[in-house]
Amino acid sequence: MPRVTDPAPSPPTLAPALLAREVRHGFGAVTVLHGVSLHVGAGEVVAVTGPSGSGKSTLLHLLGGLDTPQAGEVWWAGERVDTLGTQARAIRRAGRVGLVFQHHYLLEDLTVGQNVLVPARLAGEDGTERALALLNRVGLGGRERALPGVLSGGERQRVAVARALATRPAVILADEPTGSLDRANAEVIAGLLIDLAREDSAGVLMVTHDERLAGRADRVLHLLDGRMETS
Repeated sequence: MPRVTDPAPSPPTLAPALLAREVRHGFGAVTVLHGVSLHVGAGEVVAVTGPSGSGKSTLLHLLGGLDTPQAGEVWWAGERVDTLGTQARAIRRAGRVGLVFQHHYLLEDLTVGQNVLVPARLAGEDGTERALALLNRVGLGGRERALPGVLSGGERQRVAVARALATRPAVILADEPTGSLDRANAEVIAGLLIDLAREDSAGVLMVTHDERLAGRADRVLHLLDGRMETS
């Protein structure tokens, strides 16, 4: 009688770095997002484009846990987070989500190094070695004791990129990350953000009007009147 063996186990399916299902949101009687669904894989770069007022920034705030959707689900690296309380979500965000905005939002009374360390401290980590390594990677090695006020706009955004990656997050959310920079600095910052995120296998979702930046993404999604289209 032939020997019966168990079939080889299937390889585990990795959860996306970011997953949104049927996210809906509005303000008063105005619906801004009409059931938006998307996913970003580990190491994948996804761009979201669309006209002003289409809901891009609202979507990013919901995906980053800065606000709670009125309906739908948001998942970070396999964990549903839209059902968490504000404090629990903030703790998860510090360790799993890196945020980069058009304006750097550095804390002016903290040094460059201390700014980069903020997410690690919130996540209960030391992070000093990682912060110094990231500052070297973004071209600011040796400037960790400087205050933001002595840095140029491009240098400040480099610090913001380093800060976003400080805890090796699963996903980076970027809202017009090069919008306040000249073209030369924009190219450098975009390259640093994408390259460093891919080195850590972090998924990147970036909202942008910059066609050059969108062209560097693996996929481009188009948000129009609160509904997502794939291009």
